[in-house]
Amino acid sequence: MRLKGPVPDAESPWNEIVPGLFMGGHHCRGSGGEPVPVVVGREFDVVVSLHRRDGCGPGDGVAHHCREVPDGPLSAGQITAVRELAEIVADDVREGRRVLVRCRSGYNRSGLVIVQALVELGYPVEDAIFLVRYRRSRWALNNQLFVDYLTTGLGVAELLVGLDEVSDDA
Repeated sequence: MRLKGPVPDAESPWNEIVPGLFMGGHHCRGSGGEPVPVVVGREFDVVVSLHRRDGCGPGDGVAHHCREVPDGPLSAGQITAVRELAEIVADDVREGRRVLVRCRSGYNRSGLVIVQALVELGYPVEDAIFLVRYRRSRWALNNQLFVDYLTTGLGVAELLVGLDEVSDDA
């Protein structure tokens, strides 16, 4: 469900989706409406970045998992990476760690990992999508393809995309 109109920057650097699990971006909206960089220090125990931007942290001593994932169609390998990151996130949340998952704007790629982590934690996928949109922004998960991946199931989506990649190579 891509919402019509320009997508505004998030109002805050990050938002707590469930206790200990935060969703954010590499920039947010400043007081004058301009984008301002979000720099993560040591506010979290673990940071998962799906977009790399120099100078945005995290601080020393913070576990950092970084995988570049596009905000568009994913390869089977990229879906595998999303699933692996979601498992890491879910495990860290279960262990009581404060976890930030972030991408460029803090809407789609981070939402994909957060929803899958919530599914790993026992939430139904539709409830997890609702929580992300309610707690972060109505603009979260505006990439319908990512919502389709989630509602299909990332494991099934990975297999289907993999089959499509094989047929493209043939």
